[in-house]
Amino acid sequence: MEEGPPGRILVSKTEDRDKEISTLGEYSVCSWILTILSYILVFFTLPLSACLCIKVVQEYERAVIFRLGRLLPGGARGPGIFFVIPCIDSYKKVDLRVVSFDVPPQEILSKDSVTVAVDAVVYFRISNATVSVTNVEDASRSTKLLAQTTLRNILGTRTLAEMLSDRENISHQMQSTLDEATDPWGVKVERVEVKDVRLPVQLQRAMAAEAEATREAGAKVIAAEGEQKASRALREAAEVIAESPCAIQLRYLQTLNSISAEKNSTIIFPFPIELLQRLLPSQSSSSASTPKLVDKMA
Repeated sequence: MEEGPPGRILVSKTEDRDKEISTLGEYSVCSWILTILSYILVFFTLPLSACLCIKVVQEYERAVIFRLGRLLPGGARGPGIFFVIPCIDSYKKVDLRVVSFDVPPQEILSKDSVTVAVDAVVYFRISNATVSVTNVEDASRSTKLLAQTTLRNILGTRTLAEMLSDRENISHQMQSTLDEATDPWGVKVERVEVKDVRLPVQLQRAMAAEAEATREAGAKVIAAEGEQKASRALREAAEVIAESPCAIQLRYLQTLNSISAEKNSTIIFPFPIELLQRLLPSQSSSSASTPKLVDKMA
């Protein structure tokens, strides 16, 4: 063994070779006979057998080879050319590109007892071609089924408000859970996104009514605050006008100007209150003298 950084031990190439030799030693006599006969058949049928022996995999693919039902040492082959022996070798190509699929809408009962339909999209790729072939029958299908159950389990512990406002954390939690569960299958979950949260029609109406009532209450509060500020401004204006008697006359003139600009046929002219106050004492004195004259005439 070669010692690397502290706490780590790197396996040398000699151990890998020992593992390959031990694997080859497990073949039975019949297996060795079939292998030798296959090599002889390939040799005598050249170059026709070359068409069956030479295979090509793309840059994004890997080939997992089995010989007489056993996994061939050396791991997955590719990209490029690799060789197989007819009759005793079989192989399976694995695509390493990122694959996406939609999680069907799931009827979920939230933590606050609200039934919602939630769907999502999952992005994953094969990280280990050999493990994805040997450890699970269909890695893609298994990942899809696991994504459905994981979505139901995670959202079942959340309230409706959290589902609507905290989608990012839900996606991260679902991704980490799926990635940990699919690691023994050679699958790497890259990303999970919650697409849509569908609410029942009755709940949508109730939420719309609640939102409308909240907006109306806010509008009334704003209107009340505006009236309060306006009343304060009017009080301040009244105090200013009370300090200067001529200010009310200017206000009368401004009002007349605005009325005349609207092309009205009738103009209401405000009569100053100060003149009325001057006339009231004379009227009271005249009314007081009238009874005296009546008494004299009597």
